[in-house]
Amino acid sequence: MGHGRRARQITKELSYLAQQELRRSIRRQLDDIDDETQQGTAERAQAVRQTLEGLGPFYIKVGQILSTRPDFVSPSMVGELQKLHDQVTVAPFADFEPVLKADLGIHWSSCFKEIDTDNPLGAASLAQVYRAVLSDGTLAAVKIQRPGVRNVVEADMALLRRLARFAGRRAPRFNAVVDIDAMLKVIFDAMRPELDFSLEAAHMRTALTLVADFQHITVPKVFSATSRVLVQSLAPGCSIRDADPAAFCLEERTGIGRELLAFMYRGYFTDRFFHADPHPGNVFVHPGQPAHLIDWGMVGRIDRPLSQSVLRVLLCLAQNDGTGVAKAWVEMGHATAWAQLADFRDDMAALVPQVVTASLEELDFGVTLGSVLTYSTRRGIKTSPMVSVLAKSFANIEGSIRHLSPELSIIDVFQEELRSIIFRLVAEHLSGPQAARSLLEALTVGSQVPQQLRSIITGVADRELSLDINQGPTQNGLHSGPGNTGRKALLAAGALLLWHRTRTR
Repeated sequence: MGHGRRARQITKELSYLAQQELRRSIRRQLDDIDDETQQGTAERAQAVRQTLEGLGPFYIKVGQILSTRPDFVSPSMVGELQKLHDQVTVAPFADFEPVLKADLGIHWSSCFKEIDTDNPLGAASLAQVYRAVLSDGTLAAVKIQRPGVRNVVEADMALLRRLARFAGRRAPRFNAVVDIDAMLKVIFDAMRPELDFSLEAAHMRTALTLVADFQHITVPKVFSATSRVLVQSLAPGCSIRDADPAAFCLEERTGIGRELLAFMYRGYFTDRFFHADPHPGNVFVHPGQPAHLIDWGMVGRIDRPLSQSVLRVLLCLAQNDGTGVAKAWVEMGHATAWAQLADFRDDMAALVPQVVTASLEELDFGVTLGSVLTYSTRRGIKTSPMVSVLAKSFANIEGSIRHLSPELSIIDVFQEELRSIIFRLVAEHLSGPQAARSLLEALTVGSQVPQQLRSIITGVADRELSLDINQGPTQNGLHSGPGNTGRKALLAAGALLLWHRTRTR
C-alpha cells in the first residue's frame, strides 16, 4: 500500500470518528444535556478503540501506550484502551506461502516433517503462527509475517511523527511536559524487532541466558530466523489467563508468580533489558512445566540513570516514603519553570501510604505508576517517555500473575529480590570500566571540593574511610543540585581507591 493511499485510509477513519463525535454533540444539544453522560463517554472511548484497531498494529501499540498515560487520557478512555488486542481474522495459508518461499526457498516444506496450515495457533495484524514438527520430531511454532505489513507500519510511523512535530509546535507548553516526539521514538524503538524477526530471535537468545538461573520460568528456543520467518520451540500448555489455578500446587503457582516478578525486576534494574509486552497471552503455563514467556518482538532498553531512579522510587514506596518518591521522580525527569514541586510532594505523601501493603488483588503497580505520572504532569514535571513503556510492562506482568497467584505482594517480592539487585549494582560499579568512569567524574567535580577529595585519599591511605558532609537545604526538598552530584562522585572515588588498594595488595 502506497503512502498516499495509506494516508487517505487514515484520514477516512479519523473523519468517521469525528463525524460520530459531532453526532453525539448534536444529540446532547437537542436533548438539552449540559454535561457529558456516562453512556456518551463510554461510546466515545469505544469508538476510539475500534478506530485504532481498524488502523492496524502500529496504532494498536500507540493505544496500548496511551492506556498507561492517565495524565492526558481520561479514565474512561484508559479503561477502553486497555481492551486493545492485536487479534484479527485468520487469513488463509496461501497468503503466507510466498513469504516462506522467499525467505526459506522454494523447497521450504522440506524444513518440516509436518505443519498444520489449516489451524493457526494465533493470528495478529503483524503475523500468524502455525504448529509444526521439525524433521527430527521436535515440536515447533512457526511465526510468519504478513506480506507487505512492514511497509504499512513504517509509513504509519513516518506520518505520525510528522503530526507529532506539528502538534509540538502548536502546543509548546504541553510538549514541554509531554514530549510527544520522544514518546513516539520510544514506541518505534520498542516495536522495530516486531518488523524484523531476526532481531526478535536475538532478543530471545539474550532472554534465554538471563532466565537460566530460574526454575519456574523459561523462554522458547530459537531454531532458525529470517527477517519474516521465525521458527522456535513450542510453548506447552495455554495462556496463563486460561489456566486453572487448582491444577497447580501452591508451591508451583506461587513459584511461577515470584520468578516472573523477579525476572522483570532484574530486567528493569540490572539487565536493563526487559519484555515490554508480558500480557497474559504471552505467558504460557502447564502443570509440571516452567512457564514460557513468549513473543519478544517488543522489548524495552533502559539506561543506567533512569533505571536507578525507578529503583529509588520503588525503594521509597516500600519504605512508605512519599517525599522520597517525589524527589526520586523529579530527578528522573525535569521540572519546568512553572513546576509546583511542593504540591507534588504533598500528592505523593497522600498516595504512597495507600499502595504499600496491598497484594495483587488490591494493587496494580502499573496503574500506580500511571497515577504518579498524572500528578507529575499536572504539576509541570516532565518525565522520560520510557516510563510509559515501563508502566505498560509492569501493568501487563501484574495482570498475568494475578490470574495464577493473586495473593502475591509486589512490594514483598521486590524486597526479597532487592539484595540480589543491590549486590549486582555494587559489583557493576566496582568493575573496571565503571570504576574508571566514577573516578573521572570525581576528578571533574574535584576542583569544586578539593579538600574533601584530599580527605578521602588520606583516609584510604590510613586504611580508614570517614566522610562527614553537611547536606544543605534543597528547594522544596526535591532538588539535589550540584552538591549532591559532587558527594556521589566523591563516594564513588573513595570506593574506587579502596577497591584498587585492596586488589594491589
